[in-house]
Amino acid sequence: MVPEYTGRLRATGRVAILVSRYNELVTSRLLQGALDCCREAGVPEDQRDIIWVPGAFELGAAAATAAATGRYACIVALGAVIRGETAHFEYVAGEATRGLGEVATRTGIPVGFGLLTVDSLEQAMARAGGAAGNKGYEAAAAALSEADLFSQLRTLRD
Repeated sequence: MVPEYTGRLRATGRVAILVSRYNELVTSRLLQGALDCCREAGVPEDQRDIIWVPGAFELGAAAATAAATGRYACIVALGAVIRGETAHFEYVAGEATRGLGEVATRTGIPVGFGLLTVDSLEQAMARAGGAAGNKGYEAAAAALSEADLFSQLRTLRD
């Protein structure tokens, strides 16, 4: 029989939830989704740290700093970048995405990607608890499931 491993939605340790203050109307709803997921997964309130950052661009540096503490089983990054009339959207969205991916790859700590990159506030609200679900919940579920999977895989070293 071939061994199979899959992450489950359950608590495996402390969770850092990084939230962008920019577009807080949207990110506060993403945060609520992430907290709902953590609660459903059995993460106690005292094992959830909410870390507010100025904007989406700062998520990568905050994730790297949080990961470097060795305190977290996973990180959930929440933000919203809404397209405007300039190229600013591409720079912020691209660099935030790159930074978060780099932290996950470099540290081996799961980073749930809850960064919305949308064309309008209406699209953002739809993805922050509206008709398209709550991407904050989904990002937390991904991070928690991957943390559980990594926990299982680490036991293979023994």
